[in-house]
Amino acid sequence: MTESAPDFVIYGSPVSPFVRKCAALCLEKDVPFETEAVNVFDPPQWFVDISPMKRIPVLRDRSIAAEGVAGTVADSSAICALIEKKHPEPPLYPADPYAHGRALFIEEYADTVLAPVGGLGIFRPIFFAAQKGEEPDLATARETWAAKLPPVLDYLDGALGDNGFYAGDALSIADIAVACVLMQISLVAETPIDSWPRLAAHFERMKTRPSIAGPFAKADGFIRKALPERFNLT
Repeated sequence: MTESAPDFVIYGSPVSPFVRKCAALCLEKDVPFETEAVNVFDPPQWFVDISPMKRIPVLRDRSIAAEGVAGTVADSSAICALIEKKHPEPPLYPADPYAHGRALFIEEYADTVLAPVGGLGIFRPIFFAAQKGEEPDLATARETWAAKLPPVLDYLDGALGDNGFYAGDALSIADIAVACVLMQISLVAETPIDSWPRLAAHFERMKTRPSIAGPFAKADGFIRKALPERFNLT
C-alpha cells in the first residue's frame, strides 16, 4: 500500500530561518510534513498567488485543498500558530496569558529585529557574494558583529528567565525562533557569544535538539557548496 502524503507542505528553502522555524514546530510535535523548494527571487506564478508578500515560507494544508489559494497560509508566525492550533500537543505556546504574550513578543523580536541585523548585516554580505563568485563583504559583516548585533544580544540575554526559557518554564515558540535566527549567522560565521552567558547556554542547548539540528544540517549542506568555510568576525 502506498503511504499517503502528509497534510502539510512547507514551501521555501531550508536556508531560510523562517522555514526552519516552521519545520522545528512540526518536528517537536511529531507532525508529518513535506518541504518543497521555491526560488523566492524568481518565483513561479502559482507561488506568487499564494504568497501576497512574495516571501517564504508558505504552508499548504492538503486536508483543505491540494492546489490553488485555498488551504494556504503565508508568514512563519501565522503558520506556526496554525500548526499549534491543529496539533496542540505538546504545547509550544504557553497557556498562562502573560507567558503567552511574552512568547509572541520574543518571536516577533527574533523575526523583525534579530533576523534583519544578522541576515542583512552578516549572512547576505557573506553568502550572497560567495554565490556570485565574489569576495565576501567581511567589512560589513564585521561592522555588524561589532556594533549592530551586541545591543540585540544584550536584550536577548537579559530576557531569558532564570529557568533558561524565554516564556514560562518550558520550551516555546520564543526559544525556537531565537535559535533558528541565531543559527542563520552560524551558517556563514563563527558565533562566539560567551559575553552573553545566558544566551550562550540557551543556544548550546537548543542546537542539540533534533528539531533544530536536523533542518540546520540541510541548510548547512547547501551553504557549504558555495562557502566551504565559516569566517571569524572578531
